[in-house]
Amino acid sequence: MNTADQYVKAIYLLQEMEDGPAATGALADMLDVSPASANEMIGKLEGRGLAEHEKYKGVRLTDEGIVRARDALQTYCIIERFLANVLDVEEFRAEARELEPVIDDTVAERLDTIIDRNSECPDCFDPETDACCYLEIASEVEENPAD
Repeated sequence: MNTADQYVKAIYLLQEMEDGPAATGALADMLDVSPASANEMIGKLEGRGLAEHEKYKGVRLTDEGIVRARDALQTYCIIERFLANVLDVEEFRAEARELEPVIDDTVAERLDTIIDRNSECPDCFDPETDACCYLEIASEVEENPAD
């Protein structure tokens, strides 16, 4: 996964949450980058045929962009679940974000064999909670709220 994949994933999630184009400011906030950096990458994504940007309305992914975003989201879910469920990493979200740009498809596929990913992935990812619904840590928190 690379920076472009992180952007298409973020645009995809924002589109899902907003049920429409992703606002550039919201995209910049989600990725913790400046609006200028977000605009620059949106231009690159447009050039690659992955997104369409309409000034003052936001950015939408093309069909090809959606496929790439879903692949990127699936890889992120794999990383997140591996860190949380297998390695029991406390700060798994922060670690997953750090690892996301450097994990390639081969490593993601091998991690996938360990976590036994559900076939509905990446639809298992909830953008509101920023988590896969199959994270074991989430169910443990619900079962033991005093911990």
